[in-house]
Amino acid sequence: MYLMKSMLLNSFNEKLRMADLPKPTCNAKEVLIRVLTTSLNFADILMTKGKYQEKYDLPFSPGMEVCGIITLLGEDSSSFKIGQRVAAYVGFGGLSEFITVSENLCFSVPDDISDEKAASLLIAYGSTELALNYKAKLKSDETLLVLGAAGGVGLSAVQIGKAMGANVVAVARGKEKCKLTQLMGANLTFDSESVNLRRDLKKLDKIDVIYDPVGGDQFQVALAAAKPETRILPIGFASGEVPQIPANIVMVKNITIIGFYIGTYRTLNPNILRDCFQRLLEMWSQNFINPHISNVFSLEEANLALDIIEKRKSTGKVVVRVGT
Repeated sequence: MYLMKSMLLNSFNEKLRMADLPKPTCNAKEVLIRVLTTSLNFADILMTKGKYQEKYDLPFSPGMEVCGIITLLGEDSSSFKIGQRVAAYVGFGGLSEFITVSENLCFSVPDDISDEKAASLLIAYGSTELALNYKAKLKSDETLLVLGAAGGVGLSAVQIGKAMGANVVAVARGKEKCKLTQLMGANLTFDSESVNLRRDLKKLDKIDVIYDPVGGDQFQVALAAAKPETRILPIGFASGEVPQIPANIVMVKNITIIGFYIGTYRTLNPNILRDCFQRLLEMWSQNFINPHISNVFSLEEANLALDIIEKRKSTGKVVVRVGT
């Protein structure tokens, strides 16, 4: 029996441990991928604590999105060829040398995108593109306020918002992170460490869309600064606090709260994900988007990768190199 390496979570709130597992096989409509890179997200932190909205049986391996090489096709799989490099939305299990995934959740990757960047497009950039385009219908010349703008999801919103023609206002913590958001295209930045955010955001002439992967106090500050008919996208809760939304303020200001979770489309309508990925590749080809990779770790260092995400020591994306 061929064994593969995998970083497993055996108990919630514990470190991952390296294990030797049987190499998986694939069902009729699945493909087997030899994983090259796995991009980690804040959602992986929540998974390891048992706090993510999707629950997986222990033990399991985190890692929601991968880039890899197809090594085996299911008997009814016809969309890809063995040896083809793809990005895939696997949901979990990416911190393993091999993984099976439904072929409709795999996307062919052009040669000019690195393994690290290819593995970083699906969750952060896919979520942002669908949230701003498909759900909020962000228009050119509208003002987009991005909270947590220096993180992986936040930077994707800065870049995609700019590509869509919006006036992008970024909120980040510290001078270096604010500088990064400016380099990525933000028209205006606020350093949450040094300004009175509640006061200064209210001075903006308009806020059409608020993109919030942070939650907590910053959501409340942004809600207070929202203008009549602002659309708000709660994307995540990196602060660890899910905000309670006061319906009276939403009513009085005619605010629209837009729910969005990319994982829904894995089963509801995978074609929405496929169309989104094609739009992302078009943005890539036009140099509108380019994932910022702040750290690359080996599979054995996966705990370090998760740690810097949890402690907010990273900017942009954190990637684990699994294979070559």
